[in-house]
Amino acid sequence: MDGQSIENTRPSLSIGIEEEYQTVDPVTRDLKSHIHAEIVQKGRLLMAERVKPEMHQSVVEIGTSVCTTIQEAKDEIRSIRRQIITLARENGLRLSAGGTHPFALWSKQEIYPDDRYRVIVEDLKMVARANLIFGLHVHIGVEDRETAIQLMNSARYFLPHLLALSANSPFWLGMDTGLQSYRCKVFDKFPRTNIPDIYQSWSEFENYVNLLIHTNCIDNAKKIWWDIRPHPYFPTLEFRVCDMPMRLEETIAIAALCQAIIAKLYQLHERNLSFRHYSRSLLMENKWRAARYGLDGKMIDFGKQTEVPARELIGEILEFVGDVVEQLGSKEEISYIRRILENGNGADRQLRVYNETRDLKKVVDYMIQETEFGLFETTGASGGEQP
Repeated sequence: MDGQSIENTRPSLSIGIEEEYQTVDPVTRDLKSHIHAEIVQKGRLLMAERVKPEMHQSVVEIGTSVCTTIQEAKDEIRSIRRQIITLARENGLRLSAGGTHPFALWSKQEIYPDDRYRVIVEDLKMVARANLIFGLHVHIGVEDRETAIQLMNSARYFLPHLLALSANSPFWLGMDTGLQSYRCKVFDKFPRTNIPDIYQSWSEFENYVNLLIHTNCIDNAKKIWWDIRPHPYFPTLEFRVCDMPMRLEETIAIAALCQAIIAKLYQLHERNLSFRHYSRSLLMENKWRAARYGLDGKMIDFGKQTEVPARELIGEILEFVGDVVEQLGSKEEISYIRRILENGNGADRQLRVYNETRDLKKVVDYMIQETEFGLFETTGASGGEQP
């Protein structure tokens, strides 16, 4: 790992977004491995490294370049979604966005033939094979490593709220789990996941990583899979807590909120002010509530030591970042958060379709429709449910 620090450097607050899509057979609505259709290979020819394989062959990952504004990120994600959806259709498949597939069986999924994934499966066995989940990762540029650690400590507080907004995985193996985000419970089985502890300095974090490498726990820091982490190779803080949202607007709103949170926390840091830090054990209570109840539950306001409706706390976060949103020019994009609060996250909407139809295939159809919403004229005209 690069332990160098660039002192007194303002974060660029650049944005990078990674999305993981499901490749779906339009007839069975089950997951289908994409390797035979060569979506990844063809995607790379069109979009270079913006398209990547994942461990399971029914997962395709896309990623933007380093974007300076949320508008630039939105334009790039829109373009990539259009192209990869078109490629999937040309190969007889559809793309769906969600934290889990409603009824696919992980035991039937093929593993992508890559040395990295072979090592992970050998190390984690069934835990790795069962990890059939799909997430949204948001990178925010924080070039000074010491600053990145301090901002990570503070940003931990907001992770459950981001999960509640993005929750989009109520079904698993054909069952209604009763949770809004079952994805995060599947991922819990991996080592080195969930909300990190507080680190007093970059050197303390680096010593932790080096000890794990020295004792053969990991071979590199990419195998630290926390909900937020300093990326080992990029000068970014990476938010990893979110389920994969369905709509483009949801992804962009959540990414804009991640950027605004880091910008606001840096504003405080620059003034020698600190957002209060809470223990991992307390923050995990809110993460459980977010996974279980989503936006309809209550979270703990630790300062007031009381329960508060999740929507109300998220509204307070929007007020907290209001001044930096103006500076970042992301007011329009982040305003979609209020649409999510009013009309429900992805899990709410999946459950509505299921409760109306009692048919998980109809849920998959809805997820596909929402994934394509607004990207093509025919999709925009047909509308779909308005979240």
